[in-house]
Amino acid sequence: MTHDILIGIDFGTGGCKITITDCQGEVLDSLSGEYPSFHPHPGWSEQDPADWWRVMCETFARLQQRSVWQNARVAAVALDSYTHGAVLLDEQLQVIRPTIIWTDQRSAAESRELMEKAGDKIFATGYQMPTPTWTLPQMLWLKRHEPENMSRLRHISFVKDYIRFLLCGELATDRIECQGTLFYDMKQQRWSDELCELAGFSSALLPPIGDITDIAGKVSAEAAKATGLPVGTPVVMGTSDSAVEDYAAGAIEPGQCIIKLATAGNVNVMTAEAHPHPATLTYSHVIPGMWYTVTATNAAAICQRWFRDLACAEEKLEAEASGVNVYEIMDRKAGASAPGSNGVFFHPYLSGERSPYWDPKLRGSFTGMSMGTTRGDLARAILEGVAYSLKDCHRTIDEMQLPVKEYILIGGG
Repeated sequence: MTHDILIGIDFGTGGCKITITDCQGEVLDSLSGEYPSFHPHPGWSEQDPADWWRVMCETFARLQQRSVWQNARVAAVALDSYTHGAVLLDEQLQVIRPTIIWTDQRSAAESRELMEKAGDKIFATGYQMPTPTWTLPQMLWLKRHEPENMSRLRHISFVKDYIRFLLCGELATDRIECQGTLFYDMKQQRWSDELCELAGFSSALLPPIGDITDIAGKVSAEAAKATGLPVGTPVVMGTSDSAVEDYAAGAIEPGQCIIKLATAGNVNVMTAEAHPHPATLTYSHVIPGMWYTVTATNAAAICQRWFRDLACAEEKLEAEASGVNVYEIMDRKAGASAPGSNGVFFHPYLSGERSPYWDPKLRGSFTGMSMGTTRGDLARAILEGVAYSLKDCHRTIDEMQLPVKEYILIGGG
């Protein structure tokens, strides 16, 4: 008997995850795949948009071999992704260069300049302070350092929006994604010509803005061939990952607080009105009229991935031989270390830091090591260091006196 399924496609900083649910929201299956980030210079972080599409298609191919796909009718597809990832397109709608992602720190000088030149205006309009996380200083950097690329620029898209364009051929974005750029007027709910002019381009290059739940298009024949999705499947606009995570986790009332452990670590407090603050990020909630305040550490679970790839070859071999997830093995060794990691302390500033320091030049470090230090001590120190970083984030929430009545823990970290 044929049954309807819904498909959610998430593009995180570390990979793509596809989840299948029934029409009541019950999760039926889920698979993910990793894609790389590239660091061509210290402090730089980029991704190739072709990798997002490739990994998504590979993940779909694996899913379609599983029982959940049999006799299923795909009723709709929706996408979400990390914010601040601008995809630059030329006249033929081809990608001009790799996407600068939110952990990139190259635009620190441009951020300082914007702060000095127009910091009050930017904050009053966009509710955020200019830092290298945001698209505005990134675009100013590109204007100065890659004028040839910028001369070819005709359209700006964003991570999930670019993938949706490949699925259905329509360029558009949503109201929350816009807020991750610093090109958006939070009060007028539209692109700001004045903020765009600070980066030297016209707001006409930015996509039209729709609602999160709009049907943004339908799967084309070409995309159907690549993904296995049926031609004509409705594709929902979607929005940023943190917005849908908060909503899906049940954070729908003021005072509920999300603690997220993913590539980054977030402390998100739901509020009935906007509370813009220089030390936080401010976003609209999925529920119209609500907001949430974000404090975030740049590197949370990504620290484990970094350590896995740098120093855990033995654990990876053990994982392959035993069929156990490598992170379970790393966690087991971390658990064998005493609280305090036998004196080892880890500062998780592998990509500079956001809350509460907002310093792109901060760097990570292990301290307190001795001849007796083990990989288990280092693995535990990473977990403890990230926990202390989240405590730093929460300190800003306390200083703002935002009430918290409930904590909800989410993420794959």
